[in-house]
Amino acid sequence: MALRINDTVPDFNAETDQGTIKFHDWIGDSWAILFSHPKDFTPVCTTEFGAVAQLADEWEKRGTKVMGVSVDGVEDHKKWKQDIEQVSGASAGFPIVADEGLEVSKAFDMLPAEAYMPDGRTPADSATVRSVFIIGPDKQLKLSMTYPMSVGRNFGEILRALDALQTSSAHGIATPVNWAAGEDVIIPPTVSDEDAKAKFGSFDAVLPYLRKTKLPE
Repeated sequence: MALRINDTVPDFNAETDQGTIKFHDWIGDSWAILFSHPKDFTPVCTTEFGAVAQLADEWEKRGTKVMGVSVDGVEDHKKWKQDIEQVSGASAGFPIVADEGLEVSKAFDMLPAEAYMPDGRTPADSATVRSVFIIGPDKQLKLSMTYPMSVGRNFGEILRALDALQTSSAHGIATPVNWAAGEDVIIPPTVSDEDAKAKFGSFDAVLPYLRKTKLPE
């Protein structure tokens, strides 16, 4: 079954390079990002995991935990992290799930139920395991995106999307195209003008259904 926005994400027990975890317990009261890739020791994913490592302080500022997923094993993860750290110049302190049995990849609908990994497999056998899931403290899926093998993920955009999700969750607003933290936000159509003035003060009615305002200090 497809995993949709606002669905509770699957819980799972898994081995990682940092020990055994139970996913929902690991999330706790934090936001979380689960990001996956089709194989260790692959060029594009090495640069991506390096970017995640470099953003460690940014994840922490936002109360967000990050976890990788791979269909390779724990020992490969530990060896691959040496390459990641060499390329990025940053410590890869986040755990990587060893999804050798494909349970996580299938639970998150990255692979079909009948999928299996053949002997001598290549990344092409698990090419669709290149997704990002942003999960709220309520364990519900807030955003997902899937990339092809040839296109590196933009973790600056993922960070921006996380900011937008956290801001909308905290303040009951929406964000316009290309929004960045600190810029004007959109008042949802479900909020009356009267309630909008009480909550936000003044606002700019660009259209009757498009009202922009600054967030309260």
